Amino acid sequence: MNFTRRLSSKNFFVFNLVLIGVIFGFSLAFLSFSCTTPRNNNVAQAQEVTPVVIPADALAIADALQTTMRAVTDRVLPSVVEVKTVSLQRRQQATPRPDGAPWDFFFGPRRVPEGGGGEFRSRGMGSGVIIQHNGSNYYVLTNNHVIDGVSEIVIGALDGTEYVATVVGRDPRRDLAVLSFQSSARYPIAVLGNSDNVRVGDWAIAMGNPLGEQFSFTVTMGVVSAVGRTGGPGGNINDFIQTDASINQGNSGGPLVNIRGEVIGINTWIASNVGGGSVGLGFAIPINNAVRTIDEIIRTGSVSDGWLGVSLTDPDRGMLLDMGLSGRGALASQVFLGSPADNGGIRPGDFVTHVDGVEVRGSNHLTQIVGNIRPGDTAVFTVKRGSASSNLTVRIEERTSQTAADSRRLWPGVMVTSINEQTRSTLNLGSDASGLVVTNVIPETPAAIVGLQRGDRVTAINDVPVTDVISFYRVLREQTDTELWFSFIRGDNTLESLRFRRG
Repeated sequence: MNFTRRLSSKNFFVFNLVLIGVIFGFSLAFLSFSCTTPRNNNVAQAQEVTPVVIPADALAIADALQTTMRAVTDRVLPSVVEVKTVSLQRRQQATPRPDGAPWDFFFGPRRVPEGGGGEFRSRGMGSGVIIQHNGSNYYVLTNNHVIDGVSEIVIGALDGTEYVATVVGRDPRRDLAVLSFQSSARYPIAVLGNSDNVRVGDWAIAMGNPLGEQFSFTVTMGVVSAVGRTGGPGGNINDFIQTDASINQGNSGGPLVNIRGEVIGINTWIASNVGGGSVGLGFAIPINNAVRTIDEIIRTGSVSDGWLGVSLTDPDRGMLLDMGLSGRGALASQVFLGSPADNGGIRPGDFVTHVDGVEVRGSNHLTQIVGNIRPGDTAVFTVKRGSASSNLTVRIEERTSQTAADSRRLWPGVMVTSINEQTRSTLNLGSDASGLVVTNVIPETPAAIVGLQRGDRVTAINDVPVTDVISFYRVLREQTDTELWFSFIRGDNTLESLRFRRG
């Protein structure tokens, strides 16, 4: 078939008809879209220009809050400072590269300082707040961990001026430190509030220098999420204020402020994921915990903590039931021989519920209360022994690292628990097994010296049978003034320990 006949064929006619239809459809669609788009834009523009009226009463409240926040910032931020530190650290001596390694070609030969690894300067950054001044001498409150182990400290003020600072004193147990610097300029002094009045839901404003100089003098706002939190890093004895106001590395030592512009806490640590950023779990030392530290450090250069002389635990619900106890408090599981507690009549197994009428919330809280009592002062301790309650007057002594660490004086140096289904399963005990299972023996204590071991089952103290935790501590109180020995079961053997004579 030649080309002319193909053009006149039926198939070619149908193909042309379909092609014309497609072209016409696309043209119609394009025309329709071009005509409708401007109308849609006009509608959108008409909607966008419709005025939105903000209620006047709501706007007045928001303006008032904004005005308050500006006033708080203007009042407090000039008393906040940067704490810049330098510490000397020893670099580990490098391991020589093997001969022929290619790294020397790319990076040059390794140079190892003479005499080993050498030292390098490590820079750090924290925050602080000016809390007192005496003439031209200003005092700054910050965290102990900000300046611990550093060799140089520089204070940076909001106006950009820097001053060399000195350490007036430190309080490692509360993670606090006081610095000083000299200046003829006038800097405002922060007003300290009363952290005992802080309640969950209160406004909380954090100030400081998160992540270093790039974000210095930052203000963030949130609320008080909780109070009385314990368990912070470094073995401190604080009951922290928790807040969701953003706190990051570098905020340590800066103030946590209430809506009145009063310092209610010192920002100290955060709970975070592996990355270390803020997730709304920030913690501040209540300012009332710092008041005594500030005054004592400025006056004497150090802090003297009170010492009771007990080893404290927080018994679980099962142990409380075993001992016939209920409510909040702290258990004196061990007592230091010759300590204020021993001399004042506190015995192992006493459950301390109040100190001078203040309820004890747990072992950390009791440690904090005792630490705040001045050495030489007396305090009334309310203790429970089973259902009985009594008040004991104790004269507190000064805590030293030597006395607090001398575990050899702990009496009796053993912890026990009643036999239950868990202990039966763990120790593979029969249903007729008797005694109290030893859960811990403190080295060098009387219990360790006479030969008790973890897993033993104590059946008697000084030949007086003990069948439960209540009788265990009662016999300890009443029958061990001069000597102590145990009858116990170890494996299939019934044994008697050596005798410990009290000096």
